[in-house]
Amino acid sequence: MVVKKSLIRTLTVLALFVWGTIFLLPAAPCEGCFSIVAGKDASVDGYVIMAHNEDDTIPQIVNHHKIPRRKHANGEKVKLLNGGQLDQVEQTWAYIWSEMPGMLFSDSYINEWGVSITSDNCPSREDKPQITDGGIGYMLRYLVAERARTAREGVLLAGRLVDRFGYIDSGRTYIICDPEEGWLFCVVNGKHWLAQRVDDGKVAMVANTFTVHQVDLSDKDNFLASKDIIEYAVSRGWYKPEEEGPFDFARVYANPKSASSLSNFGRQWSGLSYIVNKAIPLGPDLPFSVVPKQKVDVAQIKKIMRHDYDAKILQSSSLTKNVDKNACAICRGSTQTSFVVQLRRNIPLDIGIVYWVCLAPPRTSFYIPFHFGIPDFPAGFSSKSARPSIISYNERVGCTFRADSLQAFWTFSNFYNKINNTSAKAVAKVKAQAEQIEDDALSMQRSLEEAACGLYAEDKAAAMRILANYSNGIYLSSMEAMDRILSDK
Repeated sequence: MVVKKSLIRTLTVLALFVWGTIFLLPAAPCEGCFSIVAGKDASVDGYVIMAHNEDDTIPQIVNHHKIPRRKHANGEKVKLLNGGQLDQVEQTWAYIWSEMPGMLFSDSYINEWGVSITSDNCPSREDKPQITDGGIGYMLRYLVAERARTAREGVLLAGRLVDRFGYIDSGRTYIICDPEEGWLFCVVNGKHWLAQRVDDGKVAMVANTFTVHQVDLSDKDNFLASKDIIEYAVSRGWYKPEEEGPFDFARVYANPKSASSLSNFGRQWSGLSYIVNKAIPLGPDLPFSVVPKQKVDVAQIKKIMRHDYDAKILQSSSLTKNVDKNACAICRGSTQTSFVVQLRRNIPLDIGIVYWVCLAPPRTSFYIPFHFGIPDFPAGFSSKSARPSIISYNERVGCTFRADSLQAFWTFSNFYNKINNTSAKAVAKVKAQAEQIEDDALSMQRSLEEAACGLYAEDKAAAMRILANYSNGIYLSSMEAMDRILSDK
């Protein structure tokens, strides 16, 4: 109740501010990332929900930007990092950018149409990649965010870029979604890729190894691929149709060590165990997607993203007896940021797209909602676009805690540093506080969105001020909660 009163008080104060004074001012591959796609018919929202934990070794920083639409001159070129180039389009779309400076494969994007893209490192067995003009890597997701109006367009664009330049890393699954569809785009070092659409009534999860198995390349509604995806595997001796039967993409193309790692299939199994009606056997041959026992919502997905060493959710399964709970933890100390994005199209997308973002591992942190139409993130969500040194990082997270709204990433990371090695009771207290604030935010969401929708057609700026104040209230309440928790220790 105290948290709720504090939140209402903060929102009331913020609502009194005019537009210029509402706190809005103008490497190594990851091995612990985790992603979820809920099809539109498997979601309480009736539209796709996407979620992601981004895991990377320190030192890191996460910045957030809102990039506007941009017009481009005729003849303008886009230069790739390794020397290749392609023609620029006449107009690029606005997007939210979660930036991890210095990292080639860790950024995430959500554009104005709801096309969202993030990725999980999924090593392949490819050792003879074909690369043209330096290949493509970092720029692939950026180009999808700038150019695609649907997830399918994003998949086809990514495929054309890989076909043309070749992919520079071992392998990866890009999660590409829009309000209507969710796709897993699996790319292999060089010029081979395959994508599968998540069925509207199912939920898919990915944890650092390919999860696409049986494919039907004649079914263009649900599968897209490079033209020689099977023939190439046969030529390399990875797939023998007469002996092995139907083509299994993950078995053929995945790095066998990654595919057999308990850390990978164990995390996927943990996540699926939250939503399945009947226990799934633990092992590397997990289903691509499952029908959930009930439609999933933001709150349930956040619980999955927070899953750590507490296996209560799995206790009903006898399979947990000999399972390494640490290996099956979805939320880890290396989780730098986590998000859940609602992609709703029954209201204006500026209001219907909601990015619930968490800085630091979510088990000891807070998800804060931001609607797409806000002009920018609070000032504290962006800092210098450079990866910090290990000395600077340790100084920031190791210093005395001080809740600083102008230093979001460092405040949440410092708080994690103070709480992580304390008692299970302290961690449980943080989770309880976070869930209370987030539940309050969810309880207010519908009425605030209805008010914003009522204003949107005639005064878009006023509509977005309502939602910006809402976000800032959640942000400041999270800061207050962290300060209070550490003061009470």
